[in-house]
Amino acid sequence: MGGEQARDDRHGGPVQVIEAAEGALVRRPIEPQRLLAAVANADAGANVLFTGTARNHGAGGPTVGLVYEAHEPMAGPALERLCTAAVERFRLVACALEHRLGRVAVGEVSVAVAASAPHRREAFAAAEWLMDRIKHEVPIWKCEERADGRREWIHPEPRAEAASGGRPADQAGGRGAEERGSGERRGGRRGRRGGDRR
Repeated sequence: MGGEQARDDRHGGPVQVIEAAEGALVRRPIEPQRLLAAVANADAGANVLFTGTARNHGAGGPTVGLVYEAHEPMAGPALERLCTAAVERFRLVACALEHRLGRVAVGEVSVAVAASAPHRREAFAAAEWLMDRIKHEVPIWKCEERADGRREWIHPEPRAEAASGGRPADQAGGRGAEERGSGERRGGRRGRRGGDRR
């Protein structure tokens, strides 16, 4: 995460405190507690963390994992914009999210959203709003890996599919029916909001 290095977390590693809003695609395991620590701020009385995890069943039956792909030149900036919009819309102190790309095993975190605000109502509302927007606006696609070896791309609504194996054609919208993800593309930092939170 961007921002200034402020302190060590309870696991002994340095925590990068973000300066307001940051979104990223990552191709590594997501560490939700680090994300939560990154948005912690003395101005915030509420810190909310949401994680989406890969479950063991999907629309077509039992699953052993998920694979996420994205149109990264569009998805990375889209995550940045959503974080910035959430800070402004819900008057957050800070907001951060990460979404994985690549294979995500059952039980692993595929997406995490952390929001801090003066009060809990705004923090909870922001996390829910962000997940809805990610699901419907960011070009990230989910493939379910079945226990029998089959793979199936899952879409939130009927979409044109590419000829190669049913993968969705590049498009600006859509993602899997559940929250999951990956990638190492980083969203940018936004200027820190002042102590006067509207």
